[in-house]
This record gives sequence, structure tokens and C-alpha cells, in this order.
Amino acid sequence: MAADSVSSVPGGQPALFSSVTVYSLAACAAQLIVGYILAQRLGRKCSGSDRWTLVWLFYDAIVHFTLEGPFVYLSLVGTVDTSDSMMASLWKEYGKADTRWLHSDPTIVSLELLTVVLDGLLAVVLIYAIIKDKYYRHFVQITLCVCELYGGWMTFCPDWLLGSPSLNTNNWLYLWVYLVFFNGIWVVVPGLLLWHSWVELRKMHLGKQKPGKKSR
Repeated sequence: MAADSVSSVPGGQPALFSSVTVYSLAACAAQLIVGYILAQRLGRKCSGSDRWTLVWLFYDAIVHFTLEGPFVYLSLVGTVDTSDSMMASLWKEYGKADTRWLHSDPTIVSLELLTVVLDGLLAVVLIYAIIKDKYYRHFVQITLCVCELYGGWMTFCPDWLLGSPSLNTNNWLYLWVYLVFFNGIWVVVPGLLLWHSWVELRKMHLGKQKPGKKSR
């Protein structure tokens, strides 16, 4: 991050919040707002629960394509740390919590390639399947959720096994907002959607059973 974008507190230590911090959090909020608006406009005929699912899916796709996509590009042509672009400044902010994102870590870049291409496209397909009430909705939903959960596990497990040398947990912003919250939602929401698919598939199975036959 450029030196003129970092404010200081008494004693010469960098302030926890800078203009880039505010910009980064505002960008994330804007993506969620756009996702909500798209879900309400395009999912008018869907149930209330499906519209909230669409909010998440639109947000998910927007993040994959507009945030993680540029990260992959920056990491393939150089590194986030050496780039002066506006998008790089956002990733440099997150890199304060996890330094692997600054230096084109092979595991992170490999996962993000898969996330942008596969998860992003699956999110778009699932949005279409929900809006059009397609038969393959839950197959795609389960596939996407498993991919998201796998990506989250492989993002952190290798670093945990090494003693978490790349993670900065020294203050609440980096630990609870950047690391726990922004990664945790990609665990909680996919987990809830997996449970939702389980319930819906069980209903379909029970609806096809003959009267008096117990479900296994």
C-alpha cells in the first residue's frame, strides 16, 4: 500500500483504519447491495427463501468475477504486492491479515482459478435454475456448496499445518472481520444450502413413496 494512504497514531504505528480500509469494506457492502437488488428484480416470482438464496448467489458470483477474478490476473502477470492498481490496493488491505495473497502463493492462486471459473459459473447456472425452477437446481446447488467448502478448507488447512505463519491475528479487524467473517460466510451459507437441498430432496423422495412405506 502506498505510504500516503496510511494514517498514523501517536508513536508512529500505522492506524488500524485507513482510507483503503474504508474503501475495501465499502466495496464489499456495495457488492452485497447490488446482489440484493438483482435478486429482488429477477426473483420476483420466487419464494421468499429462494429470493434470499438469490441474494447470496448474486453476491457470490459478483465477488468471484469482480474481486477474485482481478486477483487471479494480478497474480498471473506479477504479484499483488508489486502492483499499483486500485484493485491491488484492496487485496493489499486483505493481505495484512493473510500475506499469501500478496505474493502469488501457488496454492491460493490455484484455488482462486478454480473458484473464479468453476464456482462463478456454477453460481450463474444456479441463479438461472432457481428463477426458472429447473429440475437440476439441487444438483447444481450441492455441487457449488461442496466446491465452496473445499475451497475454504484448502485455503487455510495448509497454513494451519505449518503453524499459521502467514496469518495475522494480532488485532480484531484482521482476525474477526477479514479472516473469520469474510471467510466464515463461505462456510455457513453453503452449509445451510446443503441442508436445504437435503430437506428438499427428502421431500421429493417421500412424495414418490407408496402410502405406508417408511423412508430409509
